[in-house]
Amino acid sequence: LGAELCWCAHMHPRPWNPPDRPALYPQVEFNRNPDSLFFNDEKRRIDFVLVYEDESKKEFEKRHAFQKHKRRREYFESSLMKMGVELEAARSVVNDKLIFVKVHLPWDVLCTYAEILHIKMPIETNDLPSEQSPLRWFIRCFYPSEDIIHKEQEYFTAPFQKDRLDHFLVQNKDHFFTPSMRSRMANYILSRAVYEPKGKTKFGISKLLDGGVYKAAYPLHDCRFNVKSKESESSNERYLLYTEWANPLSFYKMQPLDLIRKYYGEKIGIYFAWLGFYTFMLTLAAAVGLACFIYGYYTRETSTWSKEVCDPQIGGEIFMCPRCDKQCTYWRLNTTCETSQKLSIFDNYATLVFAVFMSIWVTLFLEFWKRYQARLEYEWDTVEFYTQEEQPRPEYEAKCVHERMNPVTQEKEKVPFRGCGKCLRLSCGIGTVLFWIALIIVSVVAVIVYRLAVFFAFSVSLHRDIKHIKELEPLTGYVTPQMATTVTASLISFVIIMILNVVYETRTDYENSLTLKMFLFQFVNYYSSCIYVAFFKGKVVGYPGQPVYWLGKYRNEECDPGGCLIELTTQLAIIMGGKAIWNNIQEVLLPWVKNLMFRRCSQQTSEQVLPRWEQDYQLQPVGKLGLFYEYLEMVIQFGFVTLFVASFPLAPLLALVNNLFEIRVDAWKMTTQCRRMVPEKAQDIGAWQAILQGVAILAVVTNAAIIAFTSDMIPRLVYYWSTSMALSTNHTMEGYINNTLSVFKISDFTNFSMPEDEPPWFKNSTTCRYRDFRYPPGHHEQYKFNIYYWHIIAAKLAFIIVVEHIVYVTKFVLSYAIPDVPERVKEQIKRERHLTQALNLKLKLEINVVVMGPWVKVD
Repeated sequence: LGAELCWCAHMHPRPWNPPDRPALYPQVEFNRNPDSLFFNDEKRRIDFVLVYEDESKKEFEKRHAFQKHKRRREYFESSLMKMGVELEAARSVVNDKLIFVKVHLPWDVLCTYAEILHIKMPIETNDLPSEQSPLRWFIRCFYPSEDIIHKEQEYFTAPFQKDRLDHFLVQNKDHFFTPSMRSRMANYILSRAVYEPKGKTKFGISKLLDGGVYKAAYPLHDCRFNVKSKESESSNERYLLYTEWANPLSFYKMQPLDLIRKYYGEKIGIYFAWLGFYTFMLTLAAAVGLACFIYGYYTRETSTWSKEVCDPQIGGEIFMCPRCDKQCTYWRLNTTCETSQKLSIFDNYATLVFAVFMSIWVTLFLEFWKRYQARLEYEWDTVEFYTQEEQPRPEYEAKCVHERMNPVTQEKEKVPFRGCGKCLRLSCGIGTVLFWIALIIVSVVAVIVYRLAVFFAFSVSLHRDIKHIKELEPLTGYVTPQMATTVTASLISFVIIMILNVVYETRTDYENSLTLKMFLFQFVNYYSSCIYVAFFKGKVVGYPGQPVYWLGKYRNEECDPGGCLIELTTQLAIIMGGKAIWNNIQEVLLPWVKNLMFRRCSQQTSEQVLPRWEQDYQLQPVGKLGLFYEYLEMVIQFGFVTLFVASFPLAPLLALVNNLFEIRVDAWKMTTQCRRMVPEKAQDIGAWQAILQGVAILAVVTNAAIIAFTSDMIPRLVYYWSTSMALSTNHTMEGYINNTLSVFKISDFTNFSMPEDEPPWFKNSTTCRYRDFRYPPGHHEQYKFNIYYWHIIAAKLAFIIVVEHIVYVTKFVLSYAIPDVPERVKEQIKRERHLTQALNLKLKLEINVVVMGPWVKVD
């Protein structure tokens, strides 16, 4: 409590007017040492850098507008100095308008804020034996050499306390707190230093950056990424990260997670740990998915129903009804031969096995990730982070203007808003999310209308053009109106996804509510078109004599005779592949081009030697949301891999290849093109964990529904085990295609839907076929669903119920059988808590010795 009261005094110093003098701190010249991480005295380490534009260098007309900025900056820097922070300024080598303010935290300030932030520091060497993997001899070649990246000594740790300094392993005060810890504490101070004498909400570097008072604020990289520093004090961690991690030639190596965590902080470390673990688990899913694809590819020629479609004596003699009104004409079933052969690659019994396997895989992935995460929590000292170390955000504190009585402590406390304000903010947030979701739904409806209109145009023009150009006749089996519409609509859906992905942006910082809201938006954005094809297209189309119309004008889309699964596969391949290629190109080119343009505009010459802080200033700043969009990109990909994997077994393989690039691209961008991020603590991946679990549960339902309602798996099984028994005791699939097509009498067409033209080979025909299970003309219930239709519906529902229960029970058993925390980690946590309790008891006894006298003996 005393430390907190002391901290509050520092956070809100009494009004103070800076003296009228040229500078509050020394302004020095660059000492021509480009690798220096210290003040000019080469003793005080630079923990943070602030950058602003000198108002005296501006035009006279603009100076007056910047006087307010100058006053705020001077008061802010004065507040920092009153809090014990030391400052030193240096003018830019390239642009004399820029001033760089170097920030240094002395030892006493570090100790004070390490205690406030409950930073855990070593108290004793870890005496528990390390766990060795039985495959260590094999995987050693995939790890960076220990001669290059030295293994860190393991310690038991405890929250730092200034009055217990003797109990911590302090070998050298200059190196006791790591550079990332120092930068984190510096950022904490900068986020809470006031910049105006009046106003309780006038504090924090973030507001000064937003208002243009400062142009940038960042911690320093320790060296250049491709050249080792000549400074003896530099650990060259950035160089090691580039050579052993971010370099594309190191793609086969395991990530040096401990070094990543040490340099960038736990929040960055946990992201790359999760991404690496997810990529590792994808290898098994990709191998099984590839095996299913190979099985489908080699069995496509033996598929009975596909051969019937392609057979000129069977599929060539089946005349199909027009798919649109008037302008469309009759067509032979064997024109979809190529499509049916492609469909048989993905729509086979191996797909069913793979869908069930993926439901089990996702459970194993989440359970083993929890265990791996628990181990990292202990090794990285974040086990009790949320209860001890996490502090309120400055943006939250600035809004705490109302008072309320705490029901637990019965003391008054500050809160940002009362009940009505909270309801209003919640309503506005929900309204915004619903607005963007509505916008996406409108775009999906527009794509559906496009599909309906363009299918009509393709049906009329495509075959007409091919008919008149003999060189294009071989393409009739490949380019169908259905395929052309599917490919173009998928490309348009991909473009809309990318556009809406750019339009929506928020400045709310690191909130779980933002994570959920943004994921809901992107869920609808990315998956809506796939959901339409999987579960809605071709389900409500009526029959040729009485079709169902969309918006009273456009006739609903029909699926191919083999189903809509191949369209869903095409949609997934285009969106997943296009998204991966676009994102990786964007992540590589954008920061590189921006940095190149910045250097060109700054008119830097090759002979100029820049200090470390100015080299970093020329790099790209990291956005306020940090890794939010990186997580979002991967979770969306996780949804594609799990939600629709029954239609596309190659999805895990595409995700695996993309992630191998993604890890190195993110590492390269962060290490070479971006300023160093402020190190932050994190215990886990936050709200993304709950979202992943929700996607895993939903994936069971979607894959079961895809197999039941989108593919032809269940109708084929019903035919195999029921209808075919009357024809053959050996259960054959012969006659299946004919069984799935109903008969329509041409004379029953209405004037509005009667085709205007007929092909020559159709002149003497009186009926055509369409995909459905309905009674034939002449039956007393003609064109109504027959009993076989209801048998199939019952089989589909039974399949979903049985598969869901089997998978959910298996998931529950696995979740219960696999403990979230490994036994060894539990032992280490207990050992550390024992040492911490012993340390606290020893300190209390020492205090009693001082208070009660020398007769109290302390062992």
